[in-house]
Parts: sequence; C-alpha cells; structure tokens
Amino acid sequence: MSVLALKYTGLLLAGVDEVGRGPLAGDVIAAAVILDPKFPISGLADSKKISEKRRKKLAAEIKENSLCWSIARSTVEEIDLFNILAATMMAMERAVIGLKAAPEHVAVDGNRLPSWSYSSESIIKGDVNVPSISAASIIAKVYRDEEMLLLNKTYPGYGFDAHKGYGTKKHIEAIRKLGPSPIHRKSFEPIKSMFF
Repeated sequence: MSVLALKYTGLLLAGVDEVGRGPLAGDVIAAAVILDPKFPISGLADSKKISEKRRKKLAAEIKENSLCWSIARSTVEEIDLFNILAATMMAMERAVIGLKAAPEHVAVDGNRLPSWSYSSESIIKGDVNVPSISAASIIAKVYRDEEMLLLNKTYPGYGFDAHKGYGTKKHIEAIRKLGPSPIHRKSFEPIKSMFF
C-alpha cells in the first residue's frame, strides 16, 4: 500500500507506531507525529531498517521540524494486567492525546486501531509507506532504546543494553540465573512458566 492509498489528503495527519511489543522486559512505547509539509524530512523509513546512528539523527530532525510529536507508554504492569495488545492500543491512544495539535486523521501502522473517536485507518507496512508513521516509528525506537540503556544500569546482569529486552538466549539465561527483575513481563513466556 502506498501513501496515495491514504483516505486523508489534508495537512493534519498524525502517524502512529509502537515499539516494544515483543520484548520480555520494559514498557511498550508509542509515538505520534504530525509532519510539517514546509519542512520535509528525507530518509524516513521503517526504524528497524535504519542504522542506530541514522535513527538518532532523524529523531532529532523529526522533533525539531514536525508540527508536533508525542511519546507515550503502557507500563509492564499494564501489559501484565490487560495483555500486550490492549496495552499497545492504550499507549497509541495516549500518544495521540498528547499531541499539541489535534489531528484531523490518524494513520496507524498495522492492521488494528484503538477504540477511539478519531477519523483513522490502519495501514499494513505503514512504517515503510507513510512518512508520518515512519517518523513515529523512529522516535519511538530511539526513545525506548535509550530507556533500556538506562535500565541496564538500574538492573545490571541482564544485558538490556545489548538486546533491549528481547528474548535472546543470553537474556533468558540471565533470567534463569538472576530471576525476573521488576521490569520483566511476568505474563510473557518463558518467564511465566519459569517463575509464576
């Protein structure tokens, strides 16, 4: 699907994406961005396909030159209480609510939408084809990666600086050895079977 497939053709389009649905630890982070057509940003793409150095540079450019942006979260406690899908939808809604300008339309990456009153549509591979979703993907990933680096200092031994909470072999071995930390998702496997 291309950006031309968007139903909305005006200026106040908010792109929304999340990062952190899959990890065993840490909050899920969502971002919303309304780009400014007067300040086009080149190189926007799926955050996972951009180098870390390039992502950081683009994140700064997005924050500087967009009409507005917002980052929000759902906590580990909310993930365990409601499930990861519901928590993701909550984080996305919070990100849109946090925008300084009310969007006329919201484009969300993926195939689901939060239950909200905004004019909106979900777009599969939106982080590849819709610049405002790409921008949201980039600032959300940079924010979460930096947060996981800080949490690595608070909870040493798990390797959060390397895997950012994802379920690598080394991460799972560290959980077996140290037990889950306060930022581990107790409802996620294999943690749930191992300890709860």
